[in-house]
Amino acid sequence: MSRADTARAAARGLGEFLLTAGVVILLFVAYELWFTGFYTAQQQHDLRNQLQHEWALPVPRSGPGIQEVALGQGVAILRIPRLGSDYVKVVVEGVNHDDLKKGPGHYPGTAMPGQIGNFVVSGHRTTYGAPFNRLDELQVNDAIVVETRTMWFTYHVTSKEVVLPTDIDVIAPVPDHPGQKPTKAYLTFTTCHPKYSASHRLIVHGILVDAKPKVDGLPVALGG
Repeated sequence: MSRADTARAAARGLGEFLLTAGVVILLFVAYELWFTGFYTAQQQHDLRNQLQHEWALPVPRSGPGIQEVALGQGVAILRIPRLGSDYVKVVVEGVNHDDLKKGPGHYPGTAMPGQIGNFVVSGHRTTYGAPFNRLDELQVNDAIVVETRTMWFTYHVTSKEVVLPTDIDVIAPVPDHPGQKPTKAYLTFTTCHPKYSASHRLIVHGILVDAKPKVDGLPVALGG
């Protein structure tokens, strides 16, 4: 075989390898961006049905407050009007990999919706439904509505910041003030920043401005 034939064979082999590698990469990207979303959508559907079933049952004698929730189970339903009327996500208990595959996750040990302290929720930004993909669009005073079994809790965005993953002060009971005793109900969202990177965290803080029993109808932020 001549040098020219060898070169052509090598080039053909390299081209086939690059083509195959490109297809594999495209399939991986498609899986990460779309197919994982199918899984999360099904999980969200099941979790919402589970919550609706539980909420239809009589309120336990222990009272209407948030009951202890098992990891991976639904805690509340999240709505963010700024992100559209169709933005409705079930918040799950837990922030490990399996929990966050189902939807935005509540940090165990932080406050529950409406409680004094910091209700902390983390979510994916680019995969598994990307519930926090557009978190950077939120603006100060935007409403965030959290639905529980008996209540509508409305928070207003107070600030945004970008921090290192090691900066855990943002999820303190009083955000960014570790050791301080809370006297108000806060909300903190966390997600990766920038998109397609985990080098930093985008943080959105909010504060509770209204707590409305469901029997009184929808909160103003949702048109009630």
